[in-house]
Amino acid sequence: MLGFTTAAYVVAAVLFILSLGGLSGQESAKRAVWYGIVGMALAVCATLIGPGAGLWWLSVPLIIAGGAIGYQLASKVEMTQMPELVAGMHALVGLAAVFVGFNAHFELANVLALKGAIVTLLPEVAGILSSPKGFVWPAELALVAETKALVEEYKSLEGFAALLAKKDAVEIAILRIEASLGIWIGAVTFTGSVIAYGKLSGRVTSAAEKLPGGHMLNAGAAALSLVCLIWYMNSASLLPLLILTIAALFIGYHLIMGIGGADMPVVVSMLNSYSGWAAAAIGFSLGNDLLIVVGALVGSSGAILSYIMCKAMNRSFVSVILGGFGGASGPAMEVEGEQIAIEADGVAAALDDADSVVIIPGYGMAVAQAQQNVAELTRRLRAKGKNVRFAIHPVAGRLPGHMNVLLAEAKVPYDIVLEMDEINDDFPETDVAIVIGSNDIVNPAAQEDPNSPIAGMPVLECWKAKQVFVSKRGQGTGYSGIENPLFFKENTRMFYGDAKASLDKLLTMID
Repeated sequence: MLGFTTAAYVVAAVLFILSLGGLSGQESAKRAVWYGIVGMALAVCATLIGPGAGLWWLSVPLIIAGGAIGYQLASKVEMTQMPELVAGMHALVGLAAVFVGFNAHFELANVLALKGAIVTLLPEVAGILSSPKGFVWPAELALVAETKALVEEYKSLEGFAALLAKKDAVEIAILRIEASLGIWIGAVTFTGSVIAYGKLSGRVTSAAEKLPGGHMLNAGAAALSLVCLIWYMNSASLLPLLILTIAALFIGYHLIMGIGGADMPVVVSMLNSYSGWAAAAIGFSLGNDLLIVVGALVGSSGAILSYIMCKAMNRSFVSVILGGFGGASGPAMEVEGEQIAIEADGVAAALDDADSVVIIPGYGMAVAQAQQNVAELTRRLRAKGKNVRFAIHPVAGRLPGHMNVLLAEAKVPYDIVLEMDEINDDFPETDVAIVIGSNDIVNPAAQEDPNSPIAGMPVLECWKAKQVFVSKRGQGTGYSGIENPLFFKENTRMFYGDAKASLDKLLTMID
């Protein structure tokens, strides 16, 4: 059975690698998802019937309940809610790592206590059995029976307990380090993901907020965690592990609270990496090779994606993961002028005269569920011979790849969906730029205002187009709470209203 489980884990790991690789392309993404589904089903089945399996009466109902809940969530969740759903899933992974770490501590304590009792009693029992007096007192018989029962209990250990029983002192020390790291990473991931969920869903302010003391509090909590780890390694008691957990929970909370809304897509990717490393730590604690491989895949890919996104945003990777260390200072630049509104007929007339059109989608398009309308507008304009393309910023929306998924869902041709670096230089030759629900990613303040919270962040330079139309529900600021000078420029017109309703009206005027 061990051989079957090992083989199944190898096949599952290969399927997970194929799944991760396939997600890099629109054409292969659907197949990649099925690779992941089959790999996970195979891994779960192999674990349930593999060595150390047990508690079927509990495992199977929990798997069925979890699958039912997951199916309901996946069926009902809107695309606009995907970022907070992902953050919620990361929180569950982190919490699982904490539980597994504490379970490893308790199980190890029980095994060592049993082994210690046997080691203590065996010399005395050996003396009783080898005694020349020719008889055994009833108390001595009871001691022999107790020792025999303990030895039988030790021999009958199964699963994780049996694995722990075979470890020597060095291996036990390594296990304690692994469990401590798993708990620490898991606790940081849990509270960080909960706060990220709150920010993304609007239940927690999107502004960067820190407690008095700021980064010194994070540094102090990290130092306390290290002290607790050393304390735990020397004492093996529960108290330092509890204090370490509380410190990690605080770090996760305070780190993510200190990151502003403009950086939330990076945060989601970063938490994805954290959850992967937490899973890998669980794998080391449990001796599960597949968890180690999968955790390392998720952790490394999430870290690489976070780094790429930080590069695209001109953000310091270390700055973001440390909770927005540094940041802008000084008053923001004042915006002059007024926002000029335009109706659907004006936009239609401009599109009719235009030869080249660039559409910039954002979170507002997702909220209004206007991607189908955008796709239909694209089809009609292309049918009239116009060059229509899409400009996608690396952090458009609130999740990496958010806009790409929406446009793929609406069957927008993938070859006209371009990344920021591919299209930014084309705006001066563009007749019309249409911004649909975007704000921070088209904000000129990133280049013009050194005191802006997004100063230095590369943005889509749509204001260089001959005409810019901004589909927006009102005059409010974007998710990061920053005023946008684009809305006040001479070549910009505000197409107010819900994006879907506005496009519905616009489509009636474009044959």
